[in-house]
Amino acid sequence: MTLTELVELVDITRANLSKLKNDRAQAIKFSTLTAICEALDCEIGELLSLESP
Repeated sequence: MTLTELVELVDITRANLSKLKNDRAQAIKFSTLTAICEALDCEIGELLSLESP
């Protein structure tokens, strides 16, 4: 799936989706995260990971 297709499905701006993709976002709304998971047919845990400091 392309970024453009995901932008249309999730109703998020391309700029904000690019920030998320490139790990530059400072925060994400739960509703946005849920919409991305629904569009990609995945669980939240498949998108997020914790890194050690």
